[in-house]
Amino acid sequence: MGTAQIIVAGAGLYGAIGLAVALGFVSLGLHRAMPDAGPVTWGARILLLPGAALLWPWVLRRWRAGGAHP
Repeated sequence: MGTAQIIVAGAGLYGAIGLAVALGFVSLGLHRAMPDAGPVTWGARILLLPGAALLWPWVLRRWRAGGAHP
């Protein structure tokens, strides 16, 4: 396996994990991470999805902390 293949496989793995975390976050964990946010529409959740997928390590840490700042 060459270097380029390893980089592409790593990016694919990062993206797959990010998509799974983002889908869970926008459907289940949004109010736990941001309790004072109020009601969030599905349109807003769709807009949050790409950012949550790209920043999934931070999102997961924030989600697990329950909105407390680390």
